[in-house]
Amino acid sequence: MQGIGCWDGAAPRHLCSMATHERLKAWQVSHELALAVYAATDSWPKAELFGLTSQARRAVHSVAANIAEGWAKRGRPELCRYLDISLGSLAELSYTLRLAKDRNLLSDEGWKALEDLRGTAGSLVWRLYRATRRRLAARE
Repeated sequence: MQGIGCWDGAAPRHLCSMATHERLKAWQVSHELALAVYAATDSWPKAELFGLTSQARRAVHSVAANIAEGWAKRGRPELCRYLDISLGSLAELSYTLRLAKDRNLLSDEGWKALEDLRGTAGSLVWRLYRATRRRLAARE
């Protein structure tokens, strides 16, 4: 995975001096997305605290958390599995944000900004997943 993170194969990824997943652009943008979703949901009505607010926050948390967890696992198959989960969480978040917009919890502009950031995160996670799968297939 050289070029994607700091791991050079000499030691397990999770033992590098810094959390190596934090060097991944996919994780960085996913974390930025999480901060943006949390900020947006701060103003949602209390009636949605256990509904859309909770769902949006769980989905967006899952994106970055699964990248971090997958990166710490041993082997590319595990990383691919966790990246796949992140991609699913991004799809879930997309619907949750759309429903929030349609329920007037998000303005059109607020929804577009979050959706654009979600799209960027999705593209980066997908590219990392695809690169990892290619390297995995090359070893088989």
